[in-house]
Amino acid sequence: MLFVACPMTHPANFRFELLATDDGSSARRSRLTTPRGVIELPTFMPVGTLGTVKGLTIDQVASTGAEILLGNTYHLALRPGEDTVAKLGGLHRMMGWDKPILTDSGGFQVFSLAQMTRVTEEGAVFKSHIDGSRLELTPERSIAIQEALGSDIAMVFDHVVALPNEYSLIREACERSIRWARRCQQAASLPEQIQFAIVQGGLDEQMRIWCAEELAKLEFPGYAIGGLSVGEPPEEMYRILDATCPALPADRPRYLMGVGRPIDLLEGIRRGVDMFDCVMPTRNGRNALAFTDEGPLRLRNAVHRTDRQPLQEGCPCLACKHSRGYIRHLFAAGEMLGPILLSHHNLTYYQTLMRESRQAIEMGRFDEYYRGKLDRWG
Repeated sequence: MLFVACPMTHPANFRFELLATDDGSSARRSRLTTPRGVIELPTFMPVGTLGTVKGLTIDQVASTGAEILLGNTYHLALRPGEDTVAKLGGLHRMMGWDKPILTDSGGFQVFSLAQMTRVTEEGAVFKSHIDGSRLELTPERSIAIQEALGSDIAMVFDHVVALPNEYSLIREACERSIRWARRCQQAASLPEQIQFAIVQGGLDEQMRIWCAEELAKLEFPGYAIGGLSVGEPPEEMYRILDATCPALPADRPRYLMGVGRPIDLLEGIRRGVDMFDCVMPTRNGRNALAFTDEGPLRLRNAVHRTDRQPLQEGCPCLACKHSRGYIRHLFAAGEMLGPILLSHHNLTYYQTLMRESRQAIEMGRFDEYYRGKLDRWG
């Protein structure tokens, strides 16, 4: 285990410290201090797209061990609107969450949800997926919305394209994303908010490295890896992480966007990723799937009908106070408590993975921890 004195001070009392690295992998134990609290890294950010983590109260979310949440610029700008959020005291006060919040820029949602999107150098013009109304999102507009929301970390507006795709289109989107990142930097006016840049480049290793190096020249306080987990095989994602992470500044946090499965979290950590987000734990929870150390449990299956075991021995979540049989009954009866309990369990399980990963890195034994989890998951 190597302890590294590597503090980096950012505007408005943001501070990143690289505390330790693992002996057998590229895993990092670090800490991001913000005006609203400390985030121990590696971390998983529950997704609160519309100002709520689906199905859970904010106190229940906090009880899972979460230290930072994610909100979304695109969705909140459409409903209820950033002006409404601002009049309600900002996203933190509206939600009742006093810890840090990261807001995604909306770039991915413009790509995945909006109808009839047209991208130019200025920005993206699209039709709302809600009512078809015409809207425009530019780098400057994205930052203005995020400042109105009052998030602690704002993501730059990037150009996301489908994969696989033509090399020329991926290159064009990658270069545009760098230019847009610079415009986001220039548009910033909120001292208590920092920005993370987003590395694009599809599945091309050299383009990813080039993009990371170009963005590093702009001295952002943090860097994300975007445009992955969009249907490519996991091995391809890992290959891109192998190439991209070493090209990112070691003294800044690294965020893998929209990932994912428990195995993907550990694979990302062992390659040097610090931050993750995904809807998977809550979405699967609402659909009767629980993550455990023995692999996923599908609670609708009849095998659980009279099972008295908890989902996971020793788990402190709300669901594990009950039996698998009881939780199966809740789903079979259409009771709303079932999705609530499994959402709370899955988020708790993800936070437990993060906490155990941090401890393993501190002891220089993350690779051993990783292999032990893989053996149990099968």
